[in-house]
Amino acid sequence: MNRKAYQDLSREELLELQSRLSEEYEEAKAKGLSLNMSRGKPAADQLDMGMDFLEVLNRDSDMMTESGVDTRNYGELTGIPEARRLMAEMMGVPAGQVIVCGNASLSIMYDTVSRAMTHGLLGSTPWCKLDKVKFLCPVPGYDRHFAITEHFGIEMINVPMTPDGPDMDLVEELVSKDPAIKGIWCVPKYSNPQGYVYSDETVRRFANLKPAAGDFRIFWDNAYAIHDLYEDRDNTLADILSACEKAGNPDMVFEFGSTSKVIFAGGGIAAVAASAANLRDIQETMTLQTIGYDKINQLRHARYFKNLNGLKAHMKKHADLMRPKFEAVLEVLDRELDGAGIGTWTRPEGGYFISFDAMEGCAKRIVAKCKEAGVVLTGAGATFPYGMDLADSNIRIAPSFPTSKELAMATDLFVLCVKLVSIEKLLEA
Repeated sequence: MNRKAYQDLSREELLELQSRLSEEYEEAKAKGLSLNMSRGKPAADQLDMGMDFLEVLNRDSDMMTESGVDTRNYGELTGIPEARRLMAEMMGVPAGQVIVCGNASLSIMYDTVSRAMTHGLLGSTPWCKLDKVKFLCPVPGYDRHFAITEHFGIEMINVPMTPDGPDMDLVEELVSKDPAIKGIWCVPKYSNPQGYVYSDETVRRFANLKPAAGDFRIFWDNAYAIHDLYEDRDNTLADILSACEKAGNPDMVFEFGSTSKVIFAGGGIAAVAASAANLRDIQETMTLQTIGYDKINQLRHARYFKNLNGLKAHMKKHADLMRPKFEAVLEVLDRELDGAGIGTWTRPEGGYFISFDAMEGCAKRIVAKCKEAGVVLTGAGATFPYGMDLADSNIRIAPSFPTSKELAMATDLFVLCVKLVSIEKLLEA
């Protein structure tokens, strides 16, 4: 679209535009909106389509696993065989390298960092006994990852993201020189919030890292492994576990996944995949934490989805509901802001988010202005460690939860606020 960039408008033109947009904003405020786009929550219709999941098991069901274990009783600490196989297919790894845990991969990640802090990894010095522990954090990134490392007092170092993944030149340099760097957070497929997919070359370079710390670990949060919006797009993610093994670094990665956004949020199953040595290390702690996770839920998953084809068929239903929402947001952004010079945005082909970068110094004001008019967004800065986006520009858009009608109103308000705040910024110059 041929549109004059806001930076090229005269002061008089900016003031005239500001006056008109301010009237529109007051009209929007008068509608009394109350919409929440702050988290990537599944919408009610996504949850409704899985209600028959609850009918897979009942009082008359055979509760025995294929290995002859009664799921109502203790046993199978690492997960029932059919659930391990299902999660392995979803994550693209061998079933023997998978442990199925409770309902949240975030809990497994927290436990993994906690174990490293208190007891070390594979016999290494516990991180709590070291003078300094650091983590690399691709930015913008997932706020809950950053919250975990901040909770344990781990120093976080920003690494810029690219469409192919983290800036690997910087990752390689930092990891190879500083033994205090013990890990890196990664959302390798449909990254949160940009929706980028790590390239095969990025995965290869991760696997071939030469860290100064022998207990350096890649925390590979494969949260959106099967969350594709388009069947005809090839967004295959290379297998990091086999790549690390091939490179002679089999112990360097923990991969995490869950079905929380496949079936019911909070009612899924989560898993960790790792080398045999890492799995033994994990189990030593697990035997003290639990006598076994919820095997009935594991059995329910295995019998409902059966295999990867069953998972993909279910996720196609999700995509049919999610795709129009993403496209609707992108259509408004393109129509209203393309060529205006006041924002850029990603075009994800899967996952749960769209990443928007406003003019520098504008994100907090945009989010506040949206909230004042009744639309809650993820807090500006949340996608950076310590909540500090030094450019104050990144905003995470979560299209999943609102209805189509609500989403249209929320996106219209969002672009209105982007325009108004951008004009204010330009007039201050």
